[in-house]
Amino acid sequence: MPFEMIHFRDSDKIIRRKKLAGDVKATLEYVHDALQGTIQRGELMRQALAEMGWRENGSLSILDGRRYQFKGFKKGIALEGSFASFEYLLTGLARLQVGFDKKQIDAGILMLTSARSEKSSLGTSRDLAVAEVEAFYPTISMPVAIAVFDLGPPMISDGEEEGGDENGPPVHADEGGEEIPEIEQGA
Repeated sequence: MPFEMIHFRDSDKIIRRKKLAGDVKATLEYVHDALQGTIQRGELMRQALAEMGWRENGSLSILDGRRYQFKGFKKGIALEGSFASFEYLLTGLARLQVGFDKKQIDAGILMLTSARSEKSSLGTSRDLAVAEVEAFYPTISMPVAIAVFDLGPPMISDGEEEGGDENGPPVHADEGGEEIPEIEQGA
């Protein structure tokens, strides 16, 4: 599975009651496929959510007169997320809680990266998400699901793929490469 869903406070039952379980699964799989190995994930995430019908105008606003918006919204379920860091957990939960308290949403889904420091002694991303959501109660009390994604490192083209100099096979951004000496052009 390209992501792991962790449900809190019967969010799974609310999603099923709204007949969105299949839609949510397909959307999150599409988001994973669209973002895996990419660098600029924010705009690609918004585009993927729009293509799956989660970014209808007028339904994304969190606060009237402000630019705060959910990443996606459908049938009372809000999607929120960031793949920049796992620490977006608290920010995302707070944004969803405001929408819940204002009776704009019935439940939320928070999308996060599973990437964290290898030096962390706090266990897996799943374990940390569970512990933190429980620790934030009663401040964060809404039904919420957390989708933890493993998107892998960004892939960067080296320009040597079939089809010309512009396209190259994907190379992990953290892979060290050997320097290739320039080839002299002879007459």
